[in-house]
Amino acid sequence: MNSLGERSKPYLKQIAGTIKWRLNNKSAAVRMQAADLVGRIASVMKICKEDALMGHLGVVLYEYLGEEYPEVLGSILGALRAIVNVIGMTKMTPPIRDLLPRLTPIMRNRHEKVQENCIDLVGRIADRGAEYVSAKEWMRICFELLEMLKAHKKAIRRAAVSTFGYIAKAIGPQDVLHTLLNNLKVQDRQMRVCTTVAIAIVAESCGPFTVLPAVMNEYRVPELNIQNGVLKALSFMFEYIGDMARDYIFAIAPLLEDALMDRDPVHRQTGCTTVKHLALGVTGLGCEDALIHLLNFVWPNIFEESPHVIRAVFDAVEGLMVGLGPTVILRYTLQGLFHPARKVREVYWKVFNTLYIFSSDALVMGYPVLDAAENDARGQKGQDTINVIKDKVEDEQGGFNSGSNNLYTRTTLELFI
Repeated sequence: MNSLGERSKPYLKQIAGTIKWRLNNKSAAVRMQAADLVGRIASVMKICKEDALMGHLGVVLYEYLGEEYPEVLGSILGALRAIVNVIGMTKMTPPIRDLLPRLTPIMRNRHEKVQENCIDLVGRIADRGAEYVSAKEWMRICFELLEMLKAHKKAIRRAAVSTFGYIAKAIGPQDVLHTLLNNLKVQDRQMRVCTTVAIAIVAESCGPFTVLPAVMNEYRVPELNIQNGVLKALSFMFEYIGDMARDYIFAIAPLLEDALMDRDPVHRQTGCTTVKHLALGVTGLGCEDALIHLLNFVWPNIFEESPHVIRAVFDAVEGLMVGLGPTVILRYTLQGLFHPARKVREVYWKVFNTLYIFSSDALVMGYPVLDAAENDARGQKGQDTINVIKDKVEDEQGGFNSGSNNLYTRTTLELFI
């Protein structure tokens, strides 16, 4: 059908009749194939300008939303999604205001195929036709979507998170954000992480200024999970909004100070990740004073031993290397390169090696300036010292070996070398 394109127009009515007949078949596999076929030929029907026939098939599929077999129901939802994509929101039959309330209870179905196709369909409606449905109905869907964040399949979680962004754009971020912030209190880590991503997407869709005050206020709650969730949400948010972060860096700095000084290593880890995204976002936008301030709080964490924390700290230093320039980091590094303690030296050399790998050419202007005449004087003095030592060694060697030809003798200088 896809290959035939417009030439398939004479056969479409007959095919649609066969599909309707097979949707009534008592075999679940036959019904599923019929629904899948609708999804495949929807684009061809659009090319052939058979909008009325597509609308009719939409009504037929709508009547079959009570299907008991989840595999078949998933295919029916996929077919409806294909029709909605092609025909548009205004011409869709049944109307969107009737279709969406029928989808809300289906979202509770635990089958992965049903969940994925249902959320995709709801997300498409939220993106293109949110005005056809009341705000109350969208809030009801928000509560159902929270359960989808527990799904095992990543595609379902991703679709649910994107749908939150569409709904927030449609009805405003306040109600959606309230629902999401309450969800940070749950114990399930996966659900909290998905919630933080959803908050970041809401911020990206509606503007950070709509989300940031509520999120920062939530950080005041003295509970570990909530504070970690807020920091992770900020990290994702700054990753998504990029250079828009320059308007919020001074507002967020005190919160990040607190996180980077916290006794909990996870706080410091997430704080460092946030600093990394923040630094990369505001590079070249004149926020260096705030970045140096944050670097002063990140730097003491370079001696951390937890692998996750140290990785986050080095990520933050690399981000600040881009935001501030490598010479600023070099000045922090020089103080510990020749420290008496080996553990301190190792860490500082690790930072220096990172600098050298990423921007060895830019480090040249950070090296100390030495006068040429002074260098020549030092070099001559060093050469004189070496000559004196050589003469002394030769004298000792001659005196020692004059009496006997001992093969195992070693000079003082050779012993030291």
